Amino acid sequence: MIYLESFLYTRCAVLWEKRHLPSYLGPNSGQVALLFIEVVLNSFVLFALSILLGRTLWSLGLNMTTIEGWEVERHHAILRRARASGGLLNGPDGKQVRIEHQEFPWDIGIWTNICRGMGSSNPVLWFWPFARSPRIETALNIEHNCIDDPSKPWPPIDPDRMFRVARQPMPDKNSTLAMDKESFRARQAADMARYEDADGEYVVRRRPFHERAQAVLDSEKGAYESGGDDEEEEALLTDDDDDGMEPASATPTAARNAEDTDAGEESWRNKEGERLADFGVDEVADFYDEDDVPLAELVRRRRAEKTR
Repeated sequence: MIYLESFLYTRCAVLWEKRHLPSYLGPNSGQVALLFIEVVLNSFVLFALSILLGRTLWSLGLNMTTIEGWEVERHHAILRRARASGGLLNGPDGKQVRIEHQEFPWDIGIWTNICRGMGSSNPVLWFWPFARSPRIETALNIEHNCIDDPSKPWPPIDPDRMFRVARQPMPDKNSTLAMDKESFRARQAADMARYEDADGEYVVRRRPFHERAQAVLDSEKGAYESGGDDEEEEALLTDDDDDGMEPASATPTAARNAEDTDAGEESWRNKEGERLADFGVDEVADFYDEDDVPLAELVRRRRAEKTR
């Protein structure tokens, strides 16, 4: 692309230098139009490839993929949330989870990261097309930088992705419901209808963090009574664009009334404002666990998709 751009630049420079000469001494309209199209297309592709090359070199130097970078940004956003509540966040079952800062464990130095990614410490072999490929074992043995305890999991704990504890039913002989097939199916349909979204998917959505945190603060009477404290509270609970989150509503009422179908913890964005849905990932299926959906319901959904 750079080689082609140099040829195009040479021809454009000649045309620009002789732009004051009569038109019959230069190329015809078709040739000028074709040259213009080639310059625009080649310049655009060269610019896009330059950005891609820069991003690839950046990821290679940090030994971090794009998805791992999103996990780091998500961890920083969770840390900021935890600071607003004393380092603790509520899990799906109301259990308090302590959030601790963790460094990315696979960054072992820029030069070492590049050598590991390219498979050799010899720069000549990086550009040699017949160089030997790295062995498969190198992809399974990843060196830890030991900044944190190697036993800590990565990605770090995210309360919004924790599994709910299965609830044990309380036996009560005096509250036995009708066990005939019609009554059971009616109760099952009522339970399923409570958790169906607009697409008919069976999901249980949690409220956004700022609404849940606001509800906790409202329940604590006597706290943040002055106007200055309200501003500090709003500053703590509002997610900036700099940390990869969208700004929260000023009040829970405004947040509930907002007609935003993307609301919820699964609508997390990175610093560039990109979401997993922008890359073709089903956020609902990725965020909400559906392992507890009955097999009959999964079969019914598959049949419904085939009949569409």
